[in-house]
Amino acid sequence: MTATLDSAAIAQYLADHPQFFEEYAGLLGEVKLSSPLTGRAVSLQERQMEVMRDKYKALELRMAELMRHAEENAAIANRFHGWTRQLLEAGAPDEAPAAMPRAVVDGLIQHFMVPQATLRLWSLAPEHASEWYASDVSDDVRLFANSLRAPYCGPNRDFEAVRWLEDAAGVRSTVLVPLRAAGAAFGLLVLGSPDPERFSASMGTDFLVHIGETASAALLPLRAA
Repeated sequence: MTATLDSAAIAQYLADHPQFFEEYAGLLGEVKLSSPLTGRAVSLQERQMEVMRDKYKALELRMAELMRHAEENAAIANRFHGWTRQLLEAGAPDEAPAAMPRAVVDGLIQHFMVPQATLRLWSLAPEHASEWYASDVSDDVRLFANSLRAPYCGPNRDFEAVRWLEDAAGVRSTVLVPLRAAGAAFGLLVLGSPDPERFSASMGTDFLVHIGETASAALLPLRAA
């Protein structure tokens, strides 16, 4: 009685004896397999080439995706550099501290091509109490900003802070970035777009965190001692 070999045993035998097809090279052309690409019978060699081509195409797609992400990150890094440089220039000794909030907002619009941006600050030194960036800040907004553990990025859910934007009615997606000092929020940065996909919940927030930290450091001199 002949024992039946299962496919797993055959596969293991071939793996353990790589010289098998060297000893029986003729089988490479004789064994016929069904090709999932053409539907016709092909030799083992042809099927191996198809598998290798599929793997190569998958690697090409993966490489193209990695290159696209690298280019996007490089572009964002360049924009971040331009924005940071603008903040440094606005913080020069001959510039008034009150110019910094405008530099933060205008720089984001210019370098990151954000349709709308604004911010509000609180717990400021008395001489800044009447400035545009200190107005219309309710207790609810302060509590909301303090509760944000990370920047919010997604659809506009009729946030009170979005109403600070010039064309608030047209905002479909938004970014809300808390501005912090010693762990407590002293401001909120708001970005808005009419495109519902511009700021989506699936976006990474690493650069937004960096923007929030940089803006917080730049605006810190406006706070009350």
